[in-house]
Parts: sequence; C-alpha cells; structure tokens
Amino acid sequence: MSVATAPKPTPAGGKPRGVSRPNYTAGVFAAIWLVIVAVPLYCVVAWSVQGQDAYLDNGPLSLPSTITFSNVTDVLNSGFARGFWNTAIVTVVSVVLTLLVAVPAAYAVVRSPSRIVSSIFGIFLLGLAIPAQAVIIPVYLMISRMGLYDSLLAVILPTVAFGLPLAVLVLAGSLRDVPREQYEAMTLDGAGPLRTMLSLVIPMSRSSLVAVGIYTALTAWNGFLFPLILTQSEENRVLTLNLFNFQTERGLNVPGLMMAVLFTAAPIFLAYIFARRWLIAGLAGVGGK
Repeated sequence: MSVATAPKPTPAGGKPRGVSRPNYTAGVFAAIWLVIVAVPLYCVVAWSVQGQDAYLDNGPLSLPSTITFSNVTDVLNSGFARGFWNTAIVTVVSVVLTLLVAVPAAYAVVRSPSRIVSSIFGIFLLGLAIPAQAVIIPVYLMISRMGLYDSLLAVILPTVAFGLPLAVLVLAGSLRDVPREQYEAMTLDGAGPLRTMLSLVIPMSRSSLVAVGIYTALTAWNGFLFPLILTQSEENRVLTLNLFNFQTERGLNVPGLMMAVLFTAAPIFLAYIFARRWLIAGLAGVGGK
C-alpha cells in the first residue's frame, strides 16, 4: 500500500524550498581572483612571443604586434638541457626518497601503541613550522662538513628533509582511514609488518601517495634557495638558477626570461593537470577510501 505524501509548502512570497540563491559575493571574489591570476599569465605568454625591442615599444599590457619564436633559441642556448636534466634528477630522487621514508614512518605512527612514537611524531611535525630560510646557515655547514657542497645530493637531502613532515602527516591521516579489522585480518593470516605495508597500506593509500609525490615534485622542481646556497658550478645548475642567464650588465632580457619561465613551468604544470584529482583527494584526507 502506497502512502501519498503532501508536497512541501512553499514559503509565502518566497521561492520554493530547495532552490539555492546565487551567491553574488562569492562570484565577485572569484572574478577578482581570476583577474589576479589571469593577468600575470597573459603577461608571461604575451611577452615571451615578441622581441626585446617590440616589448619595450608596446608596453607591458599591449597585444604583441609581431610574433617571433627567436626566444626559444635563446632559451635552448642558455644551458636549458643541462638544467632540465639536473632538475629532473633532483625531482625524481627527492620523490623516491620521500616516499621510501614517509610510508614506513606513517605506518609506525598509526600502528604503534607506544607513547614514545606519538611523542616523536609530535616533535617531527615541528618541522612544519620551521622555514628553510631560518636554518639555511646550519644546513650549509652540515652539507659542507659532509663534503657534499656543490653537488645535486646537496640539494636533494634538504629538500627531502623539509618535505617529510607534511608527507608523514598526510599519509598518517590516510592510514587511519583503513579499518582496523583489515589490519587484524592480515595479522591473523600471518603477515608481518613488511607484507602488511606492501599488500594493504600502499594499495589503500595510493591517492595520498600520489598527492605526496606531486607535492614533493612541485617543491623540488621549483626549489630556489637550496640550489642557490648549496651549489656553485655550471654543471650542477638547475632550471630556476638558469633564469639568471637572461640578466645582463645592461639590463634584463624580459621576453627571453618569460620564454624560459614557460619552458621551466610546463613539465610540472602538465604533471599537476594529469594528477590533480589524486592530489586534491590525498590532501583532503580521503586517500584510503
């Protein structure tokens, strides 16, 4: 027997319930944010496809009168290939080392009942509040004493160290979403910590792993402070330091610099576009679901 339900009454003089009203305030702030983001992007693209003389004659916000791609040649002749290779090495090794350390650390934090581990985790998270600029001199002294100055490893190790607190925090939040019964089932099957981590932890936290990997790659690829302080030779230059090649004694080659910025940002931007869904899901703490 079906029961007929009466329609919900419509408020007098108002719209039916359930009909949302447009949020004009949010729309205004979204439009302002769009302008703040779009204008610099337009400038980077517009300046990069014109020559230095045309850029100086037309002004910063005008459309390019003539389009030239000679800046591409300038970028390729400025040591871009060497910088790209060094940056790729720093990024890949930093991501691998961060995941290799962060996954067991997060697993120990979630599964260990010891208060010592919880205390260490709390101390570990203090790294989120320490900026790299504040400890750059001790880092420089440590790297020099280890004999790693002016090497790619001198950039990789501090990048991994400063990325680990956030990586462990994100992965620990993801592993807490895994039901306790699944850990207990693995234990009853005779699985040890290593097998549990490989067969349960990593598959259940794949979104958080991708999020941590993308975040670490962004940090390593765009790193500037550590390469500037801890490297010196041309052989170990990364892309962010290669931008100095467009600064001359008489001024700055702005179109060439903007084309170099496009070349530098393109790979990591494409990686973000393809993996943004996992990045957002992992940072939102739903990587285990």
